[in-house]
Amino acid sequence: MPDDTQDVISGGHLVAKALKAEGVDRIYTLCGGHIIDIYDGCVDEGIEVVDVRHEQVAAHAADGYARVTGKPGCAVVTAGPGTTDAVTGVANAFRAESPMLLIGGQGAHTQHKMGSLQDLPHVDMMTPITKFAATVPDTARAADMVSMAFRECYHGAPGPSFLEIPRDVLDARVAVDKARVPKAGAYRASTRSGGDPESVEHLADLLVHAEKPAILLGSQVWTTRATETAVELVRTLNVPAYMNGAGRGTLPPGDPHHFQLSRRYAFSNADVIVIVGTPFDFRMGYGKRLSPDATVVQIDLDYRTVGKNRDIDLGIVGDAGLVLKSVTEAASGRVNGGASKRKEWLDELRAAEQSALDKRLPQLRSDASPIHPYRLVSEINDFLTEDSVYIGDGGDIVTFSGQVVQPKSPGHWMDPGPLGTLGVGVPFVLAAKQARPDKEVVALFGDGAFSLTGWDFETLVRYDLPFIGVVGNNSSMNQIRYGQAAKYGKERERVGNTLGDVPYDQFARMLGGHGEEVRDPADIGPALRRARESGKPSLVNVWVDPDAYAPGTMNQTMYK
Repeated sequence: MPDDTQDVISGGHLVAKALKAEGVDRIYTLCGGHIIDIYDGCVDEGIEVVDVRHEQVAAHAADGYARVTGKPGCAVVTAGPGTTDAVTGVANAFRAESPMLLIGGQGAHTQHKMGSLQDLPHVDMMTPITKFAATVPDTARAADMVSMAFRECYHGAPGPSFLEIPRDVLDARVAVDKARVPKAGAYRASTRSGGDPESVEHLADLLVHAEKPAILLGSQVWTTRATETAVELVRTLNVPAYMNGAGRGTLPPGDPHHFQLSRRYAFSNADVIVIVGTPFDFRMGYGKRLSPDATVVQIDLDYRTVGKNRDIDLGIVGDAGLVLKSVTEAASGRVNGGASKRKEWLDELRAAEQSALDKRLPQLRSDASPIHPYRLVSEINDFLTEDSVYIGDGGDIVTFSGQVVQPKSPGHWMDPGPLGTLGVGVPFVLAAKQARPDKEVVALFGDGAFSLTGWDFETLVRYDLPFIGVVGNNSSMNQIRYGQAAKYGKERERVGNTLGDVPYDQFARMLGGHGEEVRDPADIGPALRRARESGKPSLVNVWVDPDAYAPGTMNQTMYK
């Protein structure tokens, strides 16, 4: 095939050059005849082609890769069912504000509207769930439009883009001097906005004079790599911090400003509440869980998110790291008047934290069989190291883990995000382990969630990507089962939600990985350590009590 030393270049090779310019070093894909020229270009550009068993996995892996690296991920899929299979992964990235590009194939322009193989209106389908969706109209525009799509990924809060490339556009060759190939680093501006200076000063004043402040550090703290500035603010101003989503791990467990179990108490009693990089969506009770008497401040990358669903007293649109850094600097010289008097407030929250933990302690240490889910997630939390990336993929079992598992470092927590997508676990493992091979990856699956994309466990074996996988197995889609029992009575709780007793440990061994079964809670820790020592992709199949439900499941408003 031609390269850039020759007079002509193909569309697929132009795409690969644009990916290289963006810093993409691997694509996730499932092969198809419409897209193979991109593979050929990737080989020439030194971009790894990672082939999976389902396009949903490719899209989730691109999403996960973006979260881990801070660079946009890329998935390449064929037309028709290849693209529709990837819709869920793109939608998940859209709600999770994850920058990725999905490239889909399309029939030739010359066969437009003729009923070509796998022809569908991809752009129409993708437009509502992306920040940008378009067709590449001409081979000479291929690299230019890939760069355009990446640029749109970073407009406001990050998100996914989609490009479809007709087969004849991708395969055709054009003169090199007719094609625009954007230069790396030269086709998009900095997205780091520091926010309105007057608003920053106002927030600094509010925090200096607050008696009972609280701050929620959301996913955008990790997206903007604002860990250090967030930590500096909470320590300098002596503000208790709560973390959610990818913001978990901003402060390590045991830090005097790290709080987890007292969030509702804090938000009901605080006088100033700062929400950073988290929308007022269902996870926040649409803002109704914040004290009506508190002064509420919201900081977000996206103007549209600020003040949505709930009135606020102050809104700042900007990069979390720059805004928080400016707030700390603006409070400089005044902090002693405010920070020192908050000891009683922090002690009050710590007491609420301890009270919540004490109530749960018997379940965290339960020796019951079937195993209580709290005991399982407690064992996982104890197992994690500072280098363990934790991935949660499931409903009720992951809801349990959200209250107990505490990542020890920033960027070491991955969950689907607000779309609540099951099946992200295996593709997130794939992305995390390839992006950071030096990190240990620990994934907790619900048995229902693992079923959706679990066949790509074989991909992890094929690429030799060891990880510690745990299946909390109750043979049920238990989060839904609880809701059905609550709404329709116990006699109808088992409609459409009961799964077979699947030995996932045997599944792992069948595919060349490490597998163990656990029925006694005393065996959880040793099994996890053996999985770590195996050096293989692993599944520890833990049979958990099907009649134990997480408080978060029981409190969901849709069941009331």
